[in-house]
Amino acid sequence: MKIAETAHAATLDGEASHMRVLVVDDHTDVLELVERALVKDGNEVFVATSIATALRESKARRPDVVVLDLGLPDGSGETLCRAIRKQDARVAILILTAENRVASRVRCLDAGADDYLSKPFAVAELRARVRALSRRAETQERPGSFEHGEVRLDFSARRAFHAGKQAPITAREWAILEVLATSKSQVVSRAELLERVWHRNGEAEAASLEVLIGRIRRKLGPTLLRTVRGEGYALDHD
Repeated sequence: MKIAETAHAATLDGEASHMRVLVVDDHTDVLELVERALVKDGNEVFVATSIATALRESKARRPDVVVLDLGLPDGSGETLCRAIRKQDARVAILILTAENRVASRVRCLDAGADDYLSKPFAVAELRARVRALSRRAETQERPGSFEHGEVRLDFSARRAFHAGKQAPITAREWAILEVLATSKSQVVSRAELLERVWHRNGEAEAASLEVLIGRIRRKLGPTLLRTVRGEGYALDHD
């Protein structure tokens, strides 16, 4: 199957699409592998091999998840990540790259990514991570709204405000805030947060949690989220 420069949709055996996924990678073999794997789960998959095409398709298609390689022919994947995040705060972004240094992972998370998977990767793990990014916990009680000081969170509309200005909260950040908000000021352990948000409890996920906690504080102010040393985190309700 030849991969064109423009994105396209793909389905398999007549299965209904679960999600719209945009895959961005300039390596044809990786692009085809990821596309086949995600189509197998019944997703509608679009592909792009450049930043220009990816931005155009992201705006037009409004994907639920973006799987993004860092090395692209017309610029940095980190730049694209920031642009997509600015374009759409709700989309989940998974970075897929051969770069595995902690500094690179932190830069990607700071750029707005929700998760990070190193090459080479297991196809089963890729599929699981994409599912985890899009999963809505059906059994979890969803808070309607939350207020604390100058912070107002509308979980139903996925809108957050700090000091009267809307803050761009990513899918993974919303997931963290939901878990904490439903705990009603009770401390949630790091292990529980990792299991409920990432569905994994490894070193990479723990490092990502630290970065995202810091990112939430920068966006919503330092007093909303309370750290209980040696235990976990809590949101302070008004």
